[in-house]
Amino acid sequence: MPKKSKTRRSASQAEESAWWEANEEAVGEQFEKTLAQGYSGPCNLIVTGESTITKIRLGSRDLSRTVKHAAERGLRYQTYLKMIIHEALRSAEPPAIPQNPD
Repeated sequence: MPKKSKTRRSASQAEESAWWEANEEAVGEQFEKTLAQGYSGPCNLIVTGESTITKIRLGSRDLSRTVKHAAERGLRYQTYLKMIIHEALRSAEPPAIPQNPD
């Protein structure tokens, strides 16, 4: 089982955002290494947007399926998750009602 990480405290959301951006690759590599070692606990995925960080908790089975499907498409799993979310949001939108020009 991987070591439990120490909790970081940031003075502001901007400071936390800057830290995640600066350490995105290292955190991702450690996450993938831990996953490859067979860790089966809950996982936190960090999906960065324009200015907001969103944390999504996924079980190990869902994460394994996500990694597998992403690899089949030649994508990183974070990119694949964003793609799935965008598709789901588009399909959940009601169809636009065409405006009748008078």
